[in-house]
Amino acid sequence: MDIKHMKIALTTILGLIALWMIYLGVKADLLPPVLTGLGFLVIGALLMLRAKK
Repeated sequence: MDIKHMKIALTTILGLIALWMIYLGVKADLLPPVLTGLGFLVIGALLMLRAKK
């Protein structure tokens, strides 16, 4: 597995964790997990942009 595929796998896992944190934060009415989940989505998007190069 090369670096490009590893970044895609990492981004996918990070995205799933982000969605799960957002879900749990909304369900429990807590803001910090939601913000962390959104931050993970931003990081994942940046990794995907760099992985395509």
